[in-house]
Amino acid sequence: MLPKDTPYLIGETAFHHQGDLTFLKQLIDHGATAKVDAIKFHLLLDLDDYFVKDHEAYDALKEWLFTENEWKEIIDYNEGKGIDSIVLCNDPKAVDFVLDYEGNSIKAIELHATGLNDYLLLEKSAKFNGTVILGVGGSSIDEISYAIDMLNRLGKDDIFLMYGFQNYPTRYEDINLRKMIKLRALFDLPVGYADHTDPANEHNELISTMGLAMGVNVCEKHFTHAIGEKRIDGQAAVSLDQLKKIRTLMDIITTSLGDGNLKMSDGELAYGNTGPMKKAIVAETPIKKGDAITIDNIGFKRTNEGTYMLQQFLPRILGLVANKDIAKDSFIDFSNVDYKFKKANSDQFKANLK
Repeated sequence: MLPKDTPYLIGETAFHHQGDLTFLKQLIDHGATAKVDAIKFHLLLDLDDYFVKDHEAYDALKEWLFTENEWKEIIDYNEGKGIDSIVLCNDPKAVDFVLDYEGNSIKAIELHATGLNDYLLLEKSAKFNGTVILGVGGSSIDEISYAIDMLNRLGKDDIFLMYGFQNYPTRYEDINLRKMIKLRALFDLPVGYADHTDPANEHNELISTMGLAMGVNVCEKHFTHAIGEKRIDGQAAVSLDQLKKIRTLMDIITTSLGDGNLKMSDGELAYGNTGPMKKAIVAETPIKKGDAITIDNIGFKRTNEGTYMLQQFLPRILGLVANKDIAKDSFIDFSNVDYKFKKANSDQFKANLK
């Protein structure tokens, strides 16, 4: 299972390499420098099982395909960098490659939204021992349900939903981040966000990390070190500096969110200290030794020093007698009043023993 509580940044490479093995390794190097947690690769081994031959992209994509040996070299290289590999499988043969891979770095396989209704892909993916990610952007509830139900029937329950879509690039007005929360609740599955906002948008990094503030800890981003070059998938690819900033923002947001524990942190305790921050119980007028503490001679004021005497202790000290002179604006606490514990009446218990 992908991490649920810690920020997890996926660097998406797609077909940005355009068949250049050296370029793809450079992307991996830069991803490691930016401290991504995983690199995602689009694995396509059987083009005829993905496109019809007269598809307009068939000939171009045919030139960009790596062999199985090259993919093994790439994933091994990524593993050597200490980075998780996420393999988006576009055809059944790609899934077979993952199932036969002997390394340990393939954290998850993904089925793109284009293959969400591919029975053969779903059937083979259910055999994978790790997480199966379903790309759900641009998919109806029925389509998502079909894929999840089929995987469940085949014994697969380690399923993760990746929300997001690319409109080259995607307008932030169309993203609808709140939909992620509804999908998570509807299917009771973890959800991640794949952002495709225009890298030139001044709010790119903010939009990319907003999911974390909503409890979505996984963020996926296209990235490149070839800014300005006309490459496939470059429309949504952020620069390395932007990727680093996204990494930093993810960590800051996660730290700021905390764990939700109702116990106050040291910072809160200091801020809420009775006296310097919250008003303390003090003598409103000078109180002489032997005088009773009444509502008329006490006050609530902020002070320079702190006190253990909380406001809820007020009923306990009203009516008690000062055991020393208490100057105006001085604390009233159990050290300067005669406080006697009442002896408990145990007669009722003795009666029950007879």
